[in-house]
Amino acid sequence: MSLLKRIEQGKSPEALGSTSSSGSEASRLSTLQARRVSAPPPSSQPGSYYDLKTRVQNRLLAELDPSMDVTKTDEVRKTIQELFEQVLSEENIILSRPERARLFEQIAAEILGFGPLQPLLEDETVTEIMVNGAKNIYIERKGKIHRVPVTFESNDHVMRIIDRIVAPLGRRIDESSPYVDARLPDGSRVNAVIPPIALNGPTLTIRKFFKTPLTIEQLIQFGTITPEALQFLKACVEARLNIVISGGTGSGKTTLLNILSSFIPADERIITIENAAELQLRQEHVVTLESRPPNIEGRGEITIRQLVINALRMRPDRIIVGEIRDDAALDMLQAMNTGHDGSMTTLHSNSPRDTLMRLETMTMMAGMDLPVRAIREQISSAIDMIIHQERLRDGSRKVVNITEVGGMEGDVITMTDIFVFEQTGYEGGKVLGRLRPTGLRPKAMDKIEAAGIHLPPSVFGVGSRQRY
Repeated sequence: MSLLKRIEQGKSPEALGSTSSSGSEASRLSTLQARRVSAPPPSSQPGSYYDLKTRVQNRLLAELDPSMDVTKTDEVRKTIQELFEQVLSEENIILSRPERARLFEQIAAEILGFGPLQPLLEDETVTEIMVNGAKNIYIERKGKIHRVPVTFESNDHVMRIIDRIVAPLGRRIDESSPYVDARLPDGSRVNAVIPPIALNGPTLTIRKFFKTPLTIEQLIQFGTITPEALQFLKACVEARLNIVISGGTGSGKTTLLNILSSFIPADERIITIENAAELQLRQEHVVTLESRPPNIEGRGEITIRQLVINALRMRPDRIIVGEIRDDAALDMLQAMNTGHDGSMTTLHSNSPRDTLMRLETMTMMAGMDLPVRAIREQISSAIDMIIHQERLRDGSRKVVNITEVGGMEGDVITMTDIFVFEQTGYEGGKVLGRLRPTGLRPKAMDKIEAAGIHLPPSVFGVGSRQRY
């Protein structure tokens, strides 16, 4: 039986990127050496893969120079290759050429990449990776979740990978702070939770980024949105309407926000504010701000709310907040109401109406003791358009509502659906339907036309012969 028969084939790990300095990379390599796995317990099968990989890997880590700059991937791989061949020769380990190549790639992934996760990170069809302890790894592919035959050696092995992700960002995860938000060098979003909070062992969730961001054409091709709706939203962005993108987890809010932000004119100054930087704006004049958790002494925390307040002093043309989830909602509404038109944000909710209710609740969290009517007037005055997106039962992500916030009638905020997704059936595991215009003319058209943008009546489902 082949020595590596049970092992998932790995691919060559890519460089970790240039986001960290050579000093921090040297520190990471030194930490990796200090935390190398201890010798495994005696195996019932002498020469087992785990025993062999551990011995060779520990020898390599012990002999590598801690000051080596691991961002220079080609040089480091060459050095590792030489040491690898030397260790195999000294320990008289005989392997076939395929086995030798596979073992080297596995060990290189441990040193340069993210261990067993590296092949999944390089697989462009995988959109999400979920690690539930050492032995249970799931992926999302085409909106569906599948279990994969990939495992870590132990929970300690998972912890080493988590440490490798968060350490270069200056973040920490331990028993006193058992969860953390982080990002990979390519911008992919990471959330990690460890015991005692996670009872199944270290839990890691990675929302992957497309190496090449989705284009407008792909969004239309996937059926996420129609050309008419996108034409209308483009006009809304150019006319500086304030937009909230709402939806559930994994519904595609950030992807749509990236698409809409591409419509912002290149001569405007954009300030982005996020918990973990993941927006991919193409404009040249972009300032990216990221919140910061407290340090080990409980000090130094920088919240989204503080960043929104500070952004107002940075001469922004537009403020884009990655996600509103707390009392920062009040400051975002204030910014939208004080001349920073064209701002955008995302928010978790079940429907456009729920979006307004969540905004109202989060504004109350600011502790200002404002009357409910005053909060609703702020919301109705600040928000122009709500785009609601859902992940349907077939795994597809679609815009299901484009709703205009009209104003106040009594104590109620009025809303008008401009586009609504109509489901026509469910065949072959696919949801059938289309985002259709309701035929209503949005009040915002006056502002859009004042910006010199003229949309044909057909965008809203109005016949060319009808009066518009």
